[in-house]
Amino acid sequence: MAGLIPQGFIDDLLARTDVVEVVGERVQLKKAGKSYVGLCPFHQENSPSFNVIPDKQFYHCFGCGASGSALKFLMEFDRLPFPEAVEQLASRLALEVPREGGNQSPHERRERQRREQAREEGVNLLEAAADFYRQRLTEPAAQPAREYLEGRGLSREVMRDFGIGFAPEGWEHLKHHLSKLGVSEDVQIEYGLLIHHEESGRRYDRFRDRVMFPIRDWKGRTIAFGGRVMGDAKPKYLNSPETPVFHKGRELYGLYEAREANRKLERMLIVEGYMDVVALAQYGIRNACATLGTATSEEHLKRLYRLVDEVVFCFDGDKAGRQAARRALETVLEVMIDGRQARFLFLPEGEDPDSLVRSEGQEAFGKRVTCASGLSEFLFEQAAEGRDLKRMEQLERFVTQALEWISRVPEGVLRSLLLKELERRSGLERERLDAMLVERAAAREAQQARLRQHQQLRQQPQHLQQQQRQPGAPRSAPAASPQDGATLSDAQDEWSSLEAMADAGFGDSESDGWQPDDWQSHGEMSAGQGAQASRATPARSQKRTSVSMLTRLLHLLVHEPQLVAELPDANEWIEGAGEPVDSEDAQLLNDVVRLLKAGQYRSPQVLLAHFLGTAQGPRLEQLAARELLIPRDVRSEELKGLVEHCQHQQARTTPEAEYQALLAKEKRGEKLSAEEKQRLMALLMELATRR
Repeated sequence: MAGLIPQGFIDDLLARTDVVEVVGERVQLKKAGKSYVGLCPFHQENSPSFNVIPDKQFYHCFGCGASGSALKFLMEFDRLPFPEAVEQLASRLALEVPREGGNQSPHERRERQRREQAREEGVNLLEAAADFYRQRLTEPAAQPAREYLEGRGLSREVMRDFGIGFAPEGWEHLKHHLSKLGVSEDVQIEYGLLIHHEESGRRYDRFRDRVMFPIRDWKGRTIAFGGRVMGDAKPKYLNSPETPVFHKGRELYGLYEAREANRKLERMLIVEGYMDVVALAQYGIRNACATLGTATSEEHLKRLYRLVDEVVFCFDGDKAGRQAARRALETVLEVMIDGRQARFLFLPEGEDPDSLVRSEGQEAFGKRVTCASGLSEFLFEQAAEGRDLKRMEQLERFVTQALEWISRVPEGVLRSLLLKELERRSGLERERLDAMLVERAAAREAQQARLRQHQQLRQQPQHLQQQQRQPGAPRSAPAASPQDGATLSDAQDEWSSLEAMADAGFGDSESDGWQPDDWQSHGEMSAGQGAQASRATPARSQKRTSVSMLTRLLHLLVHEPQLVAELPDANEWIEGAGEPVDSEDAQLLNDVVRLLKAGQYRSPQVLLAHFLGTAQGPRLEQLAARELLIPRDVRSEELKGLVEHCQHQQARTTPEAEYQALLAKEKRGEKLSAEEKQRLMALLMELATRR
């Protein structure tokens, strides 16, 4: 027997689980006052009588009488035995289910007891730390922090509502305070309050000389912290790492405070930082939240749409803000069932919500929110960006991009209206657009099938993989092989791991599957690159394109995070990798490099933990699971060669892009100014010299 699950663990699990989230993932719910209503999943009905009450963490159907907790709902809806339902709830919180008795060995029982004790110590640990930081804010040493907060216009009431505190300067203030309360240093490390320096063995406070913002769960319990410097030190914001109770891909700063301020929320704003949320609250806008150093994920949006029907994304008006908005658009499309709304608000360049609400006030800022671009307007604007729709080739690309996004919207009225608008803008018949959607869905399903097959092959025991490679061994033909007549096993024999990933569907970009950029000629590569390219290109494979440079860079950094120290200080070189700067891999590489530089991490596991629960997490996990076939002693040179190539390409493509833009303007019949003509000739000479 596996042993009984302790009642204390079940009670704690239910206390940390939101029944609205569990039920809302399986039943379409709509907010109605303090409750949520929907059609009962346990009997047939035409009008909703199924209620989920968050305050009581309980569901009840007035039609058939079904009722219970999140645990009972899983057992009834998913038809799970009690232990499996507990396991599923625990997995949502990354908890291991303890067992009592059974056939456990003495060592297993001791290990379980140790984990339970650590968890019990951590139950009140973070709240004790929050109390410590709040108390430090009142002390004389925190005068600079109080002046900083007062300078930002925050009242004592708002600071109290958000539990703002101060982490004093020094290395061990919190550590000594919690140790006196009987909390071990190991538990403090586990919950992200202390840092353990591996080389020196020293343990010290993670947050020092920072204004502290407690991050709370839906019940108001502190589960993590964000700390902001008061000067120009880096990083400006420092977040808690992933812990047993905190997963940044699911949590939103300010969501608890927004629900406390208004139990009848209808709209939520998503802004960038803690101070934006708090500053808006100071001016009476109490419906804002912020992601925790990550892009808005599907999980974030599902949580918000269980509370409200409308979400407004608030971005800076610069290039980075537009790129972030495009990523948010691609994420929100997946959850846009009928009845939900999404808007996109762009602020004047150089402004953020904090500065703007101070300069123009609550009413003017509220009008900006009301007039924000709707999802359909922004979708077609982005699909048409940079394209002359009077030209057939550009119109085709517009339709392809718009269809790719529309295909992600769930079936319903919104999807139908988007297709009708695309029909109007493109001139294509609706029947043709519908057929293209069907073709796209079939291609995506085939691509996913290839990926699943590849993953299943990689998960086979090593001896089975070896049997498949032996002469005469039976092989199962993959859905789409890299070369006619070849199997996935053949590919593993002949190609590098990265190239096998490419043909199996890893790194898909937009609608056309894998589209990596070809390497330049060997004469344009460094020696390290040329050697790697020659190793990675089989003689008999002429139909494939090679793996993209961004994938190679990500693969190297996932396996060797310490190599980030050898990268240039600025990340502009990434623009020379051959893919748009707003592509998923380019953004991911930017995020990985920034994270590694800020945290000085040396462990791939720590890097993966930071992306756990995010949209980028599976991509990094796939790369980490693939063996890096480059010898360890040449990996540094390989990275340098890749970066040098990107820098060289960036230097070539930037003037080239400018030249092409001026040339296109002239071809359209637009008159160039004298300065533009002079610049055109200079670019022509520069490019001719480089070639």
